[in-house]
Amino acid sequence: MSEQGNIVNDIGEKLGFTPRILETLNELDSEFVKKYKHCHNKILTDGAIPAKYKILMALAVVASKQCEACTVSQMKSALKNGATKDEIMETLEVISITSGAPAVSACRDALKLLKD
Repeated sequence: MSEQGNIVNDIGEKLGFTPRILETLNELDSEFVKKYKHCHNKILTDGAIPAKYKILMALAVVASKQCEACTVSQMKSALKNGATKDEIMETLEVISITSGAPAVSACRDALKLLKD
């Protein structure tokens, strides 16, 4: 398998799903996928900050940008990496305080994943 294919597979394993954008990018320009290796190495891997907390930070950032599809992806990743309902709900409180109701609203589909 190519380096790019390994990157896509590794990210898919860490997230618990493979983002469609990675599959599409790999088909269109496999060299571009190498840029996602940084994501894999820094966000999805434990360091001084455990991956789960970095993913919750990412959830807050994408919510503040009001990217609904991004919040779903980050929520899936957070759950796969062991975030609890309480941790996620506390993150939602931070989102509400720092970014307001529109950012919380961007999480509506992501929050449905907590019901599953």
